[in-house]
Order: sequence, then C-alpha cells, then structure tokens
Amino acid sequence: MRTPNQTSHRARALLGLILLALCQLAVGSEVEPTKPKRKLDVWYVATPHEVVDRMLYEAKIRPIDIVYDLGCGDGRMVIAAAKQFGTRGVGVDLDPARIKEARANAKAAGVEQLVTFRVGDMFETDLREATVVMLYLLPELNRRLKPKLFAELPAGARVVSHDFDMGKEWPPDRSIKLGSDGIYVWTMPPLAERPAAKQ
Repeated sequence: MRTPNQTSHRARALLGLILLALCQLAVGSEVEPTKPKRKLDVWYVATPHEVVDRMLYEAKIRPIDIVYDLGCGDGRMVIAAAKQFGTRGVGVDLDPARIKEARANAKAAGVEQLVTFRVGDMFETDLREATVVMLYLLPELNRRLKPKLFAELPAGARVVSHDFDMGKEWPPDRSIKLGSDGIYVWTMPPLAERPAAKQ
C-alpha cells in the first residue's frame, strides 16, 4: 500500500517528465503556419512527370548539383532529382499545405535525407547555393525573378522553366517542345556579362 507521500512523489516525478518532454518537443520543432501568409502568386498546377524528367535531363543534373524549385507544390521536381541523381534539393512554397504534402512525398520516395521543403516566399529565398533552379510560374513572375537570379546564382547555374520564358531581354539558350508543353533553359553567364551587372 502506497503512502500519500509516495503517491505525491510519483505524481510530481511523472509531471516533471511530461513537462521535460513538452519542452524538448517545443525546442526541437518550429511551429509552421497552416495558411499562407499572403495571397499566393499562382494557382498550383503540377508539372507532368514526363515533363519533370525532361527538365532534369535538359538541366544536365549531376550528383553534385543543388536543385531549387521555387513554388515547389508537391515537391516532385526536387524529389525526382534526388531519386534519379542523388542530388540535394530545396523546395519553397508559400502554401503550408503543399509543403506538408511535399514532405510526405519525399518520405514515401525515401529521399527525405536529401531534400528540404520550406514554407517561404521565393522572392526572399537565398539562392546563392543553388546550381539548378526549376520553375513553373507565370511569365510576369519569371520576369520579376530575373534580377534575383542574376544577382545570386553562380556562373554555370542552370535555370529551367516549364512553359514560360523570361521575355525578349533574356532569351533562352535552348527551348524544347514536348507535346503541348514547352521547356526553356538558361545557363548563367559570368557576373560581368549579366544584364543586371551592366545597369
């Protein structure tokens, strides 16, 4: 038979363990929003898997590359790159629901150690480590991104866009028709040769 002191001691010990576990949980994980912080730039439309594969091929992906997908949706581009080439990848999307889906897809594909998905604004994302940037955005968003791409991407980095180009001021190095889909590819020149550097 337990005495009141023994019961009280056990209760305090149990409460202490629960509080410790809650503190560790709070420290170990950031609470992410469940809704976008602002209006989405574009409605989510998934790039077909066969187009993703061709975009990766045209980007000449290597295992040493770091692939960024801006407006990543369900994460299929960086997941495919990780599965096929063993590359590291980063997906960024304003919509927390898409990021949750992308993380689940990465886990199901067995590449969660290679890819990272972040709730964030592509215009505020640091791209300096990226060697490949994948896009499926509207034309005006591509054009708004140009100064950032020129300012942050290293020489030799590849930019690959599904369906939309960057305007007359920055024609693609290659364009490919894949049925009704278009793919546009640019390779970043040295900094001194970029339009942003000449302004």
